[in-house]
Amino acid sequence: MLALAVVAVAIFAVAIEPGRAPKILRISPTGGPEGTPVHIAGENLDGSSAVLFGTSSAVFKPTSPEEIVAIVPHNTATAILTVVTPRGRAASPFVFAIFNDSRIPDEVGFKAGYINVVAPWFEPRSAMLWGIAIADTRVAGYESAEVEVASTQLSCRFEGRDVVLNDDNGNVHGGLYLRQPWFSGNQPEFMPLLYDRQNHAVVLRVGQRADRVWHFWSASHRVSFPAGDREGCTVKARVKISPGALFQMGMDYWRDSIAVFGLGGNNREAGASNWYFPSDQWQEAVFSDIGGPTF
Repeated sequence: MLALAVVAVAIFAVAIEPGRAPKILRISPTGGPEGTPVHIAGENLDGSSAVLFGTSSAVFKPTSPEEIVAIVPHNTATAILTVVTPRGRAASPFVFAIFNDSRIPDEVGFKAGYINVVAPWFEPRSAMLWGIAIADTRVAGYESAEVEVASTQLSCRFEGRDVVLNDDNGNVHGGLYLRQPWFSGNQPEFMPLLYDRQNHAVVLRVGQRADRVWHFWSASHRVSFPAGDREGCTVKARVKISPGALFQMGMDYWRDSIAVFGLGGNNREAGASNWYFPSDQWQEAVFSDIGGPTF
């Protein structure tokens, strides 16, 4: 009986793995808007299956057994952050405080710029820039809100050399997508475009369809990457944003230059810029993942 008791104790000791319980020591930053990348430092975080902000699941990527990077998810309130591992759950010693910019409507997918921490499951051979324009129905006179897009450009850096892949002036392609819920169904309507001859720009009259997300992408075709190790890409747009409108830039990586959207996961979002707000001046809206996560 004594021998059996010793064996039972040994088995129990192995099962609970003393000293292997996960633990969160710190998070950085300790607050921010939806879309904020949060670095979670702790112990025994390897094998993590989920990161939760309250009850909301976040996109995340382990960088080591002691660190995870997670993106604050949409529709998240101030809450405790939890990491789920095979050896149990670890809770942050304090809450992550949500501070969304009040100028951005609640239904918007991400309130801040971010770089996707999860690498594509394929080796990208091409990329495509995109932009989003919406009206803010809380602003008086939003019905006349518009965004002018004079030019767009996508460049990528290969072994220290920047290569321009798309460079368009006064032209975009796109559609009108459901706004509530954000991009739900992914079934676009035709996007009406006007042309401002004086400024050589496309005009998106977002106030006329404030119930939709005006989502556009390059007018020119996707181009294959040249040879060499890619360090990242940068997208730019020269825009003029009227009162009652907002604008964001972003980019997707693609399996290749001819892959079709929606078939077998041929594209992966690289991230998006912060939102750009109205101004009586032309602005350069920019997103870049150069220097971001390289998993």
